[in-house]
Amino acid sequence: MAPEGVPTKGWLTVTTALAPTLTTADRCDRCGAQAFIRARLGGGQDLLFCAHHGREHLDKLRAVAEEVIDETDRLVETPTDA
Repeated sequence: MAPEGVPTKGWLTVTTALAPTLTTADRCDRCGAQAFIRARLGGGQDLLFCAHHGREHLDKLRAVAEEVIDETDRLVETPTDA
């Protein structure tokens, strides 16, 4: 919807949902380590997993979850100059 007082002819409304990013405060439900995988289940419930436990259960999670957010690519070490 266009802002109030702005003509709507020719306006296109786009809603962009940003994927939530896991932070250092998000912890694995299994062991308490930092979470890098979020599985969104029905009813608004989330399961959080560290990379180890997430990889262990990833196939099962993808089969039952509405959405799986995998941020394990953040674990790739960035090379530094010597």
